[in-house]
Amino acid sequence: MTRGFAPSLPIEFHKMGSFRRPRPRFMSSPVLSDLPRFQATRQALQLSSNSAWNSVQTAVINVFKGGGLQSNELYALNENIRRLLKSELGSFITDYFQNQLLAKGLLFVEEKIKLCEGENRIEVLAEVWDHFFTETLPTLQAIFYPVQGQELTIRQISLLGFRDLVLLKVKLGDLVLLAQSQLPSSIVQMLLILQPDATPGSGPRS
Repeated sequence: MTRGFAPSLPIEFHKMGSFRRPRPRFMSSPVLSDLPRFQATRQALQLSSNSAWNSVQTAVINVFKGGGLQSNELYALNENIRRLLKSELGSFITDYFQNQLLAKGLLFVEEKIKLCEGENRIEVLAEVWDHFFTETLPTLQAIFYPVQGQELTIRQISLLGFRDLVLLKVKLGDLVLLAQSQLPSSIVQMLLILQPDATPGSGPRS
């Protein structure tokens, strides 16, 4: 692993809150105020029982576990997502990816890092980031290529997820102290990509 001196970069990231976009409030009735949550639950149940979505879900989790796509599998996954986008479940795909699939997949990543201790953990974090950035992220983008025109892209959502669900949980500040003044070049790259832009409330750089 190539090492270099760490630049003057912030190593504390603040969680951006929920991925879920705010839902409209219905003030006239407590029953109406529960309607968006009820609809989301119903859509989640429909999506989880949909065979097309199940194939997407299986492929994504396999990618997070280090597997790849089979021959012609990407085409089939894209077609499944296109069909889902044309259904009543289409608007819910991004939410489900953010709050279910991504969270589950990144749990595997976090557990792999936490199995190591001391200075070895930062080396493992560097390896995990390399694999996530060069293999997992491009594959997720390819699978969800038909999902266009959303507030956040699949790439941005995934980077936010890595920051909030992995980096914030492994206590990067403590790892940097263990590594003394030197950091693997992959960690420097990760910090440059995941640090928020200058504008308030912004996410990582794309």
